[in-house]
Amino acid sequence: MTLDQGRLQAFVERFAADQAATMHAATVVVGDRLGLYRALAVGGPQTADQLAAATGCHPRLVREWLNAQVVSGYCEHGDGRYWLTAEQAACLADPSSLTFVAGGALVVSSVHKDTERVQEAFTSDGGLRWGEHHPDLFAGTRRFFEPVYRANLVSSWIPALDGVEDKLVSGARVADIGCGLGASLFLLAMAYPASTFVGFDYHEGSIEAARRAAAEAGVSDRVTFEVAGADAFGGEGYDLICVFNALHEWGDPVRAARHIRGALAPDGTWMFTEPRTDEELVESVRARTFFSVSTFVCTPSALAQGADDALGAQAGEARLQDLVEEAGFTRFRRAAETPTFMVLEARP
Repeated sequence: MTLDQGRLQAFVERFAADQAATMHAATVVVGDRLGLYRALAVGGPQTADQLAAATGCHPRLVREWLNAQVVSGYCEHGDGRYWLTAEQAACLADPSSLTFVAGGALVVSSVHKDTERVQEAFTSDGGLRWGEHHPDLFAGTRRFFEPVYRANLVSSWIPALDGVEDKLVSGARVADIGCGLGASLFLLAMAYPASTFVGFDYHEGSIEAARRAAAEAGVSDRVTFEVAGADAFGGEGYDLICVFNALHEWGDPVRAARHIRGALAPDGTWMFTEPRTDEELVESVRARTFFSVSTFVCTPSALAQGADDALGAQAGEARLQDLVEEAGFTRFRRAAETPTFMVLEARP
């Protein structure tokens, strides 16, 4: 093969940019955990020594960290002082912001910590269960998705479903399958106090953490959590069953979908979200993210649960519709969407 020097140089430069971004993601984790972004936002323009004093961190390391933020476009600098713009602060310093994204860096950190586990899966049966991942994955997933839910779940996703919001207002029975740490259920419980909610997840550690959070929030009387898989959770007559970005991680999603259908009330609704996909295998930030996380997390999870050919995080709407119809649902539509996710509605 003859090398095209121009194309070779372009690829080397691309790799260098990816390498820089990957390295920088680790500084985001540190800055988030140590409160450096928050202190920078609250304190306004300040020197490295001032930020170090405010956070109890080593001043020399703080200076190096700050310079890493400047050259990556994550903070501003002038006259020896550093500060965040309003936009940077909304994304990096305020966990209550609808655009807070720093939690996503924790997911990135977790997959790098799991490289040896995933490498072993590649050379064995392909499986790696959710609970076998580094704990940063669990916390990072919650912190990454929670702003998405706050921005969309109650304000647009629920109203987009046929007749569901009225049921929730008057009092409905709701289940969340693959609930993780329960972030979505807490938002629903606060918005619809007349309804009751139960979250199911096969990862016992997540359920224990969700129960503690429910007790701390004072909603344990309306929000409960149980350890159960997607095809074995209990209860019936649910008005709404939710699955948030979990269907593609299940070993037998058709069987689970049939179980969901059987657990719904006759006029119940199954709402599930899945990542959006491109029609062709083309380069995009979204596709790069989801194919990568699917390689490390989603597909190994499904294989560990006995999947023959896991869906993966980029299954696509057409394949998902086929799955839903195979499970016996008669109505299916895309009810809402974000730039990243599809909100899909299925009815018996």
